[in-house]
Amino acid sequence: MEERADEAQVPLEKAMIPLLGDDNVAEEKDRKTKRKIWMETKKLWRIVGPAIFTRVSTYSIFIITQAFAGHLGELELAAISIVNNVIVGFNYGLLLGMATALETLCGQAFGAKKYDKLGVYLQRSWIVLFLCSILLLPVYFFTSPILKFVGQPDDIAELSGTVAVWAIPAHFSFAFFFPINRFLQSQLKNMVIAISSGVAFVVHIFVCWLFVYVLKLGVIGTIATANVSWWLNVFILFTYTTCGGCPLTWTGFSVEAFTRLWEFTKLSASSGIMLCLENWYYRILIVMTGNLQDAKIAVDSMSICMLINGLETMIPLAFFAGTSVRVANELGAGNGGKARFAMIISVIQSLIIGIILSVLVVFLHNQIGWIFSSSEAVIKAVNNLSILLAFTILLNSVYPVLSGAAVGSGWQSVVAYINLGCYYFIGLPLGFVMGWVFNTGVKAQKASMRVKNWQVSDARK
Repeated sequence: MEERADEAQVPLEKAMIPLLGDDNVAEEKDRKTKRKIWMETKKLWRIVGPAIFTRVSTYSIFIITQAFAGHLGELELAAISIVNNVIVGFNYGLLLGMATALETLCGQAFGAKKYDKLGVYLQRSWIVLFLCSILLLPVYFFTSPILKFVGQPDDIAELSGTVAVWAIPAHFSFAFFFPINRFLQSQLKNMVIAISSGVAFVVHIFVCWLFVYVLKLGVIGTIATANVSWWLNVFILFTYTTCGGCPLTWTGFSVEAFTRLWEFTKLSASSGIMLCLENWYYRILIVMTGNLQDAKIAVDSMSICMLINGLETMIPLAFFAGTSVRVANELGAGNGGKARFAMIISVIQSLIIGIILSVLVVFLHNQIGWIFSSSEAVIKAVNNLSILLAFTILLNSVYPVLSGAAVGSGWQSVVAYINLGCYYFIGLPLGFVMGWVFNTGVKAQKASMRVKNWQVSDARK
């Protein structure tokens, strides 16, 4: 009887043993999650890494140009700031935005392995953006009257008008550079874009030194150097694409590119408006700043902060590009869950970088102004804006990534409406009230940028 009792207790004792298998399952799930994060991070950074280098290099063309002009004098810095940040910036934003239609079309076509479509989309984009560039030419020719009409001082307006005409060649380069950039990016050929941008950046530094300090061409020489650098970028990428670098996706020029142009234009316009509402917002702030007291100092300090903010924004915009390509590729392949996971990883990593850069701006606030100006008044004004700049950088690190997910999904119109409300119904009125009613001056413009970024980030969630 005792033996039978012992035998009967064995199953019960076995049942009391902890199920070690549950821990093994949990560990296996944890390993799979880490592996998924690592694999997605590698795919993302194959795009984001070169894209950061590319965007920083190309944007640095504007920074180097403005830095050389800034050491010529306050008037020259104000004029080049107006042209770079307002005139060229307005049109740059529109053409860049219109080119993002290719992130949706080429990204999804590449994910679906419809390689022959990519070359046709590229050529359609060239046609549409070139025609748009022609329509935008009057802005350059009538820069002086436009600036005087909105209240800019006569000396700044006159010199800006002269400089703007010399920026026209660079303006047309955007119509070709942005589409070919997106075309190659959707195929993960990001190292080619990075190398091209690096070469153009190095050449730009040399040409700036040659035109300004050797040939003594002054502020005209500084803006002329940008033409050389941008067209060199276009030449390198065009040669690579058409001379065998993309055998699957570039099969030569096609008359099919002239078909369905209106449909393509509407998608491009939606993409353009989405980014233009954001890009133009910053340009309007520069113009508003020119109506404050001590206009030259206000414009100089605001434009310097804009440049720093713009340079940092190249990082989240690289995540924008990476997210849009990853989301478009996964949606094109029918993987909705992977598209969502790619977006989450991108947002988290961009936010971490934003926090680090915000802290750096706070610690280096005394040194920022020296890069662009020798004027003590300008340097002091930039120093006073540094804390607001740090908050703007932090918030900038989130919302472009969310926009990238929308672009990859083809939701450009939705983001355009969100931008319209947050930028123009909240940000600009706030800047006007704080700047002119409460007399907080140029700080009001930076504060409106910070509130706008928070509103956009919150709305897109």
